[in-house]
Amino acid sequence: SREEVKDFVKLRASNDHLFSGKRYASMWAWSAILKRMGLQRKMSHCQASKKWENLKKRYKDLKYPPAGVTVHPESWSLFSLMDDAMQDRLQGTAPILKALNGVLLRRKRRAPVAEISLAKDLIADGPEVEISLSRDEDGEEAVVVEGINGRNCEMERERALMQREKAVLERELAALERARALLDREKATLERERAIMERERAIMERERMMLEKDRDVVHSERVALEKERANLKTVERARTEEETGSSRAVNSENTDRKEQLLYLFEKLIEGI
Repeated sequence: SREEVKDFVKLRASNDHLFSGKRYASMWAWSAILKRMGLQRKMSHCQASKKWENLKKRYKDLKYPPAGVTVHPESWSLFSLMDDAMQDRLQGTAPILKALNGVLLRRKRRAPVAEISLAKDLIADGPEVEISLSRDEDGEEAVVVEGINGRNCEMERERALMQREKAVLERELAALERARALLDREKATLERERAIMERERAIMERERMMLEKDRDVVHSERVALEKERANLKTVERARTEEETGSSRAVNSENTDRKEQLLYLFEKLIEGI
């Protein structure tokens, strides 16, 4: 019931000192809590421990949700109680218990009546000796079985812990393998990019050499053009000089002819 769960949480929080982490400490502590609640025949300490772990897990899921996840802690009626327990605010709200000392009671054999009488006669005049007889064999058997079950549960818990650790290691190993595969892919990508860059560099180098050759060709053609231009200037200068000389010769001949005509014209006038 809900009230039993509340008592369960309060007893666990108030007796946290019993859970020291020593071997079998948890078993005896839960046994004491269950005995206090009268549930020792209805629930084992393993079931009690699992119940407590489930309560803590649900509390943590509501108290610390993943990023981006909206939760409503008030929807769980035990959230406030568990919050008080986790914050050590329930100390002293339940009786402080004493754990069993871990000594398992063995099933005692009933002493025959004659042996009991004899024992009483032998110690009548001597110091008082306590003779403990088993009056409740079923209770002793329950304690013995509980102890055996406790050891088994402890082994099961250790085995489960080892399995969880193994699973964690396997997940970490798988994560490392994925990271290694990713690094290998990135390395291959870098190698491909490097090869592409090398090819591009070789292409640029070839183009640079072709440009150098083209530049040499252009320079050679420019030199040839300069030579041709100089030759053309020389030819034009010679042609101009030749044409100038011919023009002078023609002009001189025309002048001489004019002078002769003038001379003949003057002679003609004198004869008249």
